[in-house]
Amino acid sequence: MGANTSQVSELSDNPSLKALVGTEAISENDPFWNQLISFTFISPTSRMKHEASSPFFFFPSVENNPRTGNFGALVRVFLGRTKELKISTECQDQLFIWQAHNALFMIRCLLKVFIREMSEEELHLQFSYQERAPGTCGDTGNEDLLEELMSNLVHLIVEVPLLDITYSILFEAVTTLLVLFSYQLFHKDILRDGLIYQHIMKGRCLSLTSRLVKTLLYNFIRQEKCPPPATHIFEPQAEGGGLLYGLASGVASGLWTVFTLGGAGSKTGLDQEQNPLPLSNQSLLLLLVLANLTDGPDWPNPYRQAVTCFRNTQDTSSLPVEQPHTFQINFNSLYTALCEQQRSDQATLLLYTLLHQNTNMRTYVLSRTDMDNLVMPILEILYHVEERNSHHVYMALIILLILTEDDAFNRSIHEVVLKNISWYTERSLTEISLGSLLILVVIRTIQFNMTRTRDKYLHTNCLAALANMSAQFRCLHQYAAQRIISLFALLSKKHNKVLEQATQSLRGRQGDSTALPDYAQDLNVIEEVIRMMLEIINSCLCNSLHHNPNLVYALLYKRELFEQFRTHPSFQDIMQNLDTVIGFFSQRLEQAGSDLSVERVQEVIMKGAQALPKDRLKKFPELKFKYVEEDQPEDFFIPYVWSLVFNSGVGLHWSPQGIELFSMDSG
Repeated sequence: MGANTSQVSELSDNPSLKALVGTEAISENDPFWNQLISFTFISPTSRMKHEASSPFFFFPSVENNPRTGNFGALVRVFLGRTKELKISTECQDQLFIWQAHNALFMIRCLLKVFIREMSEEELHLQFSYQERAPGTCGDTGNEDLLEELMSNLVHLIVEVPLLDITYSILFEAVTTLLVLFSYQLFHKDILRDGLIYQHIMKGRCLSLTSRLVKTLLYNFIRQEKCPPPATHIFEPQAEGGGLLYGLASGVASGLWTVFTLGGAGSKTGLDQEQNPLPLSNQSLLLLLVLANLTDGPDWPNPYRQAVTCFRNTQDTSSLPVEQPHTFQINFNSLYTALCEQQRSDQATLLLYTLLHQNTNMRTYVLSRTDMDNLVMPILEILYHVEERNSHHVYMALIILLILTEDDAFNRSIHEVVLKNISWYTERSLTEISLGSLLILVVIRTIQFNMTRTRDKYLHTNCLAALANMSAQFRCLHQYAAQRIISLFALLSKKHNKVLEQATQSLRGRQGDSTALPDYAQDLNVIEEVIRMMLEIINSCLCNSLHHNPNLVYALLYKRELFEQFRTHPSFQDIMQNLDTVIGFFSQRLEQAGSDLSVERVQEVIMKGAQALPKDRLKKFPELKFKYVEEDQPEDFFIPYVWSLVFNSGVGLHWSPQGIELFSMDSG
């Protein structure tokens, strides 16, 4: 290592690396450290067999560090340099920044091995062993080196400006914090305490909560690409001749490829192609990890508080009571980034978090006149349900449910006209309102769920979103109206099938005392869904019949579907209004004559809609559903967030073996 450029195959024989993890203690004042952190690598161009063995370079440190304290010395070397980072940035001292980055990179590599191999208490000892090493300056007995490292990393993230020359070290600081929290991956139960948890929640990091959350959000907003490898070469004078140095941005991509620390089969070498925005991605993942940490026994999660209460920079109103950890950020920039990044699970999860928990952001989003920029990517996620993991689909669906709680949203989406939706391939939609498209996609999701996953939770949320919108349906597209009735036809067919199975089963089991198949439960679920669909149709007819001639047309065209439910005890009340509407328009069509064209039928419906007395339709309570998180939401969100870190973290590669928090086949 040292000043030389190395290939992966040479690492196991590298004297500097062997000394770091070896049996001899090295004073933090030894010139060795300057040599160690002045390295660069030639980036491998293909996946190499040596990747799988790269973690083993650092394993000797697990055994030797208690005697040498070399890990603690390395941490102190890094901490000594962080004090000068801001000045180095202002002076464009790229060499100094690059060396600090290299030190932090090796700390992160060692931490990853330690966390995999030992408990938090044992990890803490790895930091404190340094106190016993020879050549240590000053009294370190009262200092917690782990907390100081965490505090310095947070300071680095919030204080060092994001420039080409600082990109790599900022990325490394964010990534190292993620590694420190990765103990959760190796525990099935949710971790609710521990040294690292205490340090980030209550220690010296606490005062920087709002600045850290704001910086991570701005990293996400800025979407800065990783700067290209630098071409400059430094030749600073040193004893014994010149040394060759490469820049940090060039070093980083090579090192990410070399030290996967995860074993074979990881996504090494593809990170830069698949994640052109590594700092943005990593910052968002860290933000989600922090915001989803559990509350303490007598203190709330300060990072969740910050996410919950931040305000728009344009909001000049004063708060009656100052909220803890609040700050201001540009909502327009955040909204734009959210619209652009919805292809990723983590951006969708951030949007859900902000809509659900931050009333300021929710109010702002609902006030936008370009809502289609946000809703369209969400609809595209649902449309491609077969290709998405179930958690991503749930988040997209719940976002729609939260948005449909607002009546102004439900009205405005029918006023936005879209042309030529390229990703909607079932049918050519040359012109359709955003509201009608939303209905089509939600109905398609319900039908997919009925035939594939049969998830009641998904059904419930889809129907709740449609129900919230139903009173505000306006000028439904002909195809959207047809799909509403087609979904009812599918449910009716399924209802009849289950009813027939139940009847045949009862007939064939006379005298059989074994347990019956649970057809009654299946029937009950289907009847609940049918009831909901009837209420949605009824809500539209009662509140906006004259705005929806296409729905009336579709209803009349398939009127026989509703015959069997007229006398059903579960549907009699809601069927009265549908009967009234079907009877009223059927009579007007008969009076208009036979062999009517489609245009003539629509004309009769339009005039009839104006003539139908509103008091002939029975009033029902308004359909309104509100999303409420389940009890103990962390049981869902923490494994989900860590599955995103596992699958999407740039340069973070863990072997699937030993992962306890989630099953590896759960996506």
